[in-house]
Amino acid sequence: MTRWVLHVDMDQFIAAVELLRHPELRGRPVVVGGDGDPTKRGVVSTASYEAREYGVHSGMPLRTAARRCPEAVFLAVDRELYEAASAKVMATLRELHAVVEVLGWDEAFLAIDTEDPEGSAREIQQRVRAATDLDCSVGIGQNRLQAKMATGFGKPAGVFRLTNDSWLEVLGERRTDVLWGIGSKTAKRLIALGISTVLELSQADPQTLAAAVGPTTGPWLINLAQGRGSTTVVSAPYVARSHSRETTFQQDLEDWEQVCREVAILSRRVAEDVSDGRRAVRVVVKVRYAPFTTRTHGRALTAPSSDAEAIQQAALTALDAFTSRRPVRLLGVRAELET
Repeated sequence: MTRWVLHVDMDQFIAAVELLRHPELRGRPVVVGGDGDPTKRGVVSTASYEAREYGVHSGMPLRTAARRCPEAVFLAVDRELYEAASAKVMATLRELHAVVEVLGWDEAFLAIDTEDPEGSAREIQQRVRAATDLDCSVGIGQNRLQAKMATGFGKPAGVFRLTNDSWLEVLGERRTDVLWGIGSKTAKRLIALGISTVLELSQADPQTLAAAVGPTTGPWLINLAQGRGSTTVVSAPYVARSHSRETTFQQDLEDWEQVCREVAILSRRVAEDVSDGRRAVRVVVKVRYAPFTTRTHGRALTAPSSDAEAIQQAALTALDAFTSRRPVRLLGVRAELET
């Protein structure tokens, strides 16, 4: 039997869960975010495929989404509903003869021994559909990277396989930022070095790239472009790496003393979350200036802690690193946890 890694990704998960509650909205553009009022400040949590055709995507301001898709139906975020649906999905996956590693609400890796990975993938889709009425896409690979990348080619509700043999055939001519782990900033740095495609990155000289982007990052990027990745899938329960809270203000905060008070409030809410598990080792503050420029600064704690005072002090110290006192539309505090 051959060991395969499968990546299960729920299709438009949050929107799909909402459509189960509102079947009359099927076929219409649906946007979930904030309290569901696009005239207020907030960001898109997810958008149905119909809304995505208008350029609506996660992280976009709700007002922008409304301008791009005036006919969209806007719904408020219902975290408890999505958590319950996710729990059903993951319970269904755990019923299979496979090692299941949960990555979050809507995705998981599975390690499975089979000579028919497509058959296993279709069985997964059928079981999830029967248990939840939700669709998923399944990527198949010889490692985690290949499986994760394959899922995107299978959407929606499809199955796709990527292997060592097909990797460059499928991805070679695509831009480097298509790869899991490469963002737009890294892609721009690579373009400046004359590397614009996955194939070009896979053939790059390790020493030259290491000198340009770092001794660890350079070789890692080449391995990524060559489709090399970990084959390890672990069944340990999903554990959050951080806890965060944030608030979008309907009116910009112009008084920096008020900004400090809001950061203190957020940090104490984060501390309540931290107190239920592992201790915090670093605190990061996010500031989104008006109209939509985001900056972050972090502060390491002197020792791992779940103490509210220590987390608040670290947050306020991180806030001091923001030199601009422009009007603020959003504040966030994130506590990174010990491993």
